[in-house]
Amino acid sequence: MKTLAGAICALALFASGAQAQTVKDFLAQVMVKWTAPFEPFQLIDNIYYVGTDGIAVYIIKTSDGLILMDTGVPQSTGMIKDHIAKLGFKVSDIKIILNSHAHFDHTGGFAEIKKETGAQLIAGARDKPLLESGTYPGDEKNTDIGFPSVEVDRTVTEGDKVTLGSTTLTAHATPGHSPGCTSWEMTVKDGSENREVLFFCSGTVALNRLVGNPTHAGIVDDYRSTYAKVKAMKIDVLLGPHPEVYAMQAKRAAMKDGAPNPFVKPGELATYAATLEQDFDKQLARQTAALQNGK
Repeated sequence: MKTLAGAICALALFASGAQAQTVKDFLAQVMVKWTAPFEPFQLIDNIYYVGTDGIAVYIIKTSDGLILMDTGVPQSTGMIKDHIAKLGFKVSDIKIILNSHAHFDHTGGFAEIKKETGAQLIAGARDKPLLESGTYPGDEKNTDIGFPSVEVDRTVTEGDKVTLGSTTLTAHATPGHSPGCTSWEMTVKDGSENREVLFFCSGTVALNRLVGNPTHAGIVDDYRSTYAKVKAMKIDVLLGPHPEVYAMQAKRAAMKDGAPNPFVKPGELATYAATLEQDFDKQLARQTAALQNGK
């Protein structure tokens, strides 16, 4: 399975019971890409990509140290630290760790990096219990999608701000994919222009149950509110938890000195959110039909 779209499809089918595939089988398919290396690079202004070929991780350089945005599966923690060092940064300079959502593929290195650096971990309030138990919501006993538990130092809700040095990020509650799914907005310089960047948490259905015994209470309303919110946002640079969300590899290949930054693409977020919403409606209909048919 080579693309996020394929992974999402597999997860959706698994969640709806449409195929006899275990989570372990699924992970065997995607883990190769999720743990494959990708050369770290400066994405725009003080934002750097230090993730893998299949999972996005970012470093934000500030005047008072580094902010780490998400991490990968536990197996990739060493690689991520190597990528940070390759860019000339010190892992020990990480002062703040931000989380988009408490799923195993974006939280696996938190405990190790937090212990090593003493950094403050900040996450959406509704995801705190998941991070501190190392579990997936609604499937807490499934160790295949668990991760090392980690203490959350601060929780945020809509509009809360996180500042380190001269850099400030604003938290936007975008629940659905996880209860406390949080998207982070900041302003960067692109030449003489200011650009609004959004680290979009996610809006895919993935393993989530929408009906019957939903993964978390109010999940359908959560998704719908998130789609409405992000479609209305004015964002110049869309980033996300997986490279395929924003065609990272293709844009990276298109970067050239003196040319416009290909990551600047106003309107991309609204287009992407509309696509997510259409897929959500299909998944909701599929899960509802399966429930009615007793499957």
